[in-house]
Amino acid sequence: MHTFPFLCSLLLCNGVMVAAQRKIQKLPDEEEESPARIRTPQTLSRGWGDDIEWVQTYEEGLARSKHSKKPLMVIHHLEECPYSQALRKAFSSSPEIQQMAQEDFIMLNLVHSSSDDNMAPDGHYVPRILFVDPSLTVRADLTGKYGNRMYTYEPGDILTLIENMRQAKLLLHTEL
Repeated sequence: MHTFPFLCSLLLCNGVMVAAQRKIQKLPDEEEESPARIRTPQTLSRGWGDDIEWVQTYEEGLARSKHSKKPLMVIHHLEECPYSQALRKAFSSSPEIQQMAQEDFIMLNLVHSSSDDNMAPDGHYVPRILFVDPSLTVRADLTGKYGNRMYTYEPGDILTLIENMRQAKLLLHTEL
């Protein structure tokens, strides 16, 4: 008869001890998650900027561009391409690019080719970035530094990309 209360007391003490140990040690898989840790990055960003609102398809981007009167910025890249990875790192670490992308553009990044031939005016290489104005015209005048790959940018070309983003915004306002 005395065994049952003794076992209950023992189990209660054991439970208290385990709880105290977990609280002291803060075991990683049993830690309470803070709101910052719960936030999952937007999967459509693919590392180009988790705070940017990305559209899923080229067609959606065109429709939203036309409706919002903001230019569409299309980034063609491949996940495993070292040039794409380097540009993605430079793009995502530039506060100015991130801010303009969030506020002034409809953003799309594609890891596959678009069915629109206008999205590959000089070939299907990666990475390449093209701008489309709200009238649904590909901006052939906004190019990078290279004659053989007119719409490519390298990490060292971030200032050129920033200038092209500014031009896309300025011309947008003067055309409308």
